[in-house]
Amino acid sequence: MSKLGNNKDAGKGWLKIVLVVLVTALFCYFAVNGFDSTGSGGASSIKRGLDLEGGVSITYETVKQDPTAEDLRDTIYKLQKRVEHFSTEAEVRQEGGNRITVNIPGIMDANEILEELGNPGSLTFTNADGEVLMTGDVVTSAQAGYTTNQTTGATNYVVSLTFNDEGTKLFADLTKEYLNDYILIVYDGELVSYPTVNDVITGGSCVIENISSFEEADNLATTIRIGSLPLELVEARASVVGAKLGADALRTSLIAGGIGLLLVILLMIGVYRIPGVASAIALVMYVALVILMIAGFELTLTLPGIAGVILGIGMAVDANVIIFARIREEIAQEKSVLSSIKTGFQKALSAIIDGNITTMIVAVILILIAPGTIKGFAQALAISIAVSMFTALVITRVVLTGLYQIGFKDPKFYGAEKHEKKLPIVANRKTFMIISGAVIGVGVLFMVINAAARIGAPLNYGLEFIGGTSTTVSFNEELSAEDINTTLADQVKEVVANTQVETQKVQGGNNVVITTRTLDASERADLDQMLEDKYGVATDQITSDSISASVSSEMRNDSIMAIIVATLFMLVYIWIRFKDIRFGASAIICLLHDVLVVVTCYAIAKWSVGNSFVACILTIVGYSINATIVIFDRIREHINSGAGEELDELVNNSINETLTRSIYTSLTTFITVLCLYIMGVTTMREFALPLMIGILCGGYSSVCLAGSIWLLLRKKFVKKAN
Repeated sequence: MSKLGNNKDAGKGWLKIVLVVLVTALFCYFAVNGFDSTGSGGASSIKRGLDLEGGVSITYETVKQDPTAEDLRDTIYKLQKRVEHFSTEAEVRQEGGNRITVNIPGIMDANEILEELGNPGSLTFTNADGEVLMTGDVVTSAQAGYTTNQTTGATNYVVSLTFNDEGTKLFADLTKEYLNDYILIVYDGELVSYPTVNDVITGGSCVIENISSFEEADNLATTIRIGSLPLELVEARASVVGAKLGADALRTSLIAGGIGLLLVILLMIGVYRIPGVASAIALVMYVALVILMIAGFELTLTLPGIAGVILGIGMAVDANVIIFARIREEIAQEKSVLSSIKTGFQKALSAIIDGNITTMIVAVILILIAPGTIKGFAQALAISIAVSMFTALVITRVVLTGLYQIGFKDPKFYGAEKHEKKLPIVANRKTFMIISGAVIGVGVLFMVINAAARIGAPLNYGLEFIGGTSTTVSFNEELSAEDINTTLADQVKEVVANTQVETQKVQGGNNVVITTRTLDASERADLDQMLEDKYGVATDQITSDSISASVSSEMRNDSIMAIIVATLFMLVYIWIRFKDIRFGASAIICLLHDVLVVVTCYAIAKWSVGNSFVACILTIVGYSINATIVIFDRIREHINSGAGEELDELVNNSINETLTRSIYTSLTTFITVLCLYIMGVTTMREFALPLMIGILCGGYSSVCLAGSIWLLLRKKFVKKAN
């Protein structure tokens, strides 16, 4: 009976493993190839942002602060018609109450498009010879409608026009002159209608008849209205990404993600053995599911979005590490392997849920409040968190129990818990706090120095915070420091008048960033032409980003609000889950510490503070609190068990028991981000470098500060809290 039972267990185990592997392979196939011959639903069908495909993005702001919905709709329609001949994938959408964004992917001559979009469309009434008889600005309204023939019951779709006083007189003269003849209506050089004049019209209104459908009538009415649209648009932001730079960004990011995934898988197998194999299968499924979900939800994948997915690989490992550490603890207590697997998942559940929900809070706040340019990162991060929880709690468990059933039952396959000497972390809390205070103090000192002398502000605020134009140029050869700081800067000043020029070489390549005041389309075109004439730089090697002062101010305020709101929501969540505000307060203090340390690095190195800074800070906040919650969960577990330990010893034991998890989670996440930094393009490196520092800092604060701060608050406010 025992042998038969073992055979049954083995059969079930093989069935589980084969099914999961087949499903994973199927997901991978669909992720790569899509669900049909067109590739729909797969990686090839994912909409790519301009930073990955190249192209133009321009945001207009209406001069009128409160435009009507009809005016905005007409303007969007007008711009959509104007950009469709550039690209069938061109997109025009409304942002907020008075902004319109135009995205045109995959185009080459970006500056020509920007100049053309900046010119208003024209509507004219002409004769057959093309002579302009009247301009569209005399039309006050144009509405689609229909009439019904009382005799036949047939529907006649029409457009009703109303003219101003000047137009009323002009139109009366025209209808008298062209009675029983055509008057052509032309928009932007294209004939849109040629109605016949049946009567002399003197009342200031007329009806265009015999239109085949209401949709055609509505489109004609819209076209006539937008020919004299009252809204005046000004450029608020413009981005131009060279096609070559976009393709390079996608290629290097995917390679970095693949290498990071492989390194993490090898590390997990090397450290955790059989559980590591289970996590490897789960990680592969994680990547495939994330790709399918991004395609399924029709999200636009951007460079920050890829960073979110790759960062998610490192964070997805966290749940597995927590589970495997728990399994080893159970095995060390001489429990059976099967019992240890079940108990390990049960004990790890609360920490996994709490940690991922707090990180999800950050992602949701970013989606709702943060500037639009980093919403792609937040969306990808949110999907990554949801998928990683499923793969860790379901897929890893199914594969791991299957491997056990087919014969991997010896505890040696699961690794042994190392009973190392406990580190006196709590006893040395003063030392850690002094070190942290000193680092933050250095940051404050550098901010004061920066404000007084170096850059005129505490931090090196980027375009998103102060406005201006940033042009990133990929030169064909490496330029010397003198060429960059003197020759190139002087040449830019010759082309662009009345501007301060800052030039900065990007490490690890031939890229140089040129920062000036906000340039218009013609000035950007002149700058590109100079770079081509003097340095042989093609237009697809140039990326520019322009932001007006009003937009940068709004983005700065939105960023600050996103950080504040995310922090408050996490404080409330931890307070509710742990039923002790001291846990929440301790976590927030650690988060503030992590933010200030990263800000210190920005102050010392004078890194540009922009959208990547906000995304970096909020990612660190979510990541750091995830690690802190694992330690708090262990402290809560020991308190609830009534072990009778002294509070100092209890906290120190909790930190040491989770120390291995903290190290491995930080290491796996660090590896994936390091791959981004080594292989990524300039914008990716600007995000990855401070994020690596934040990962190390978050691990440090969680281990060395969080428990000790909670301990101090517990002792100081014990009466008030209880």
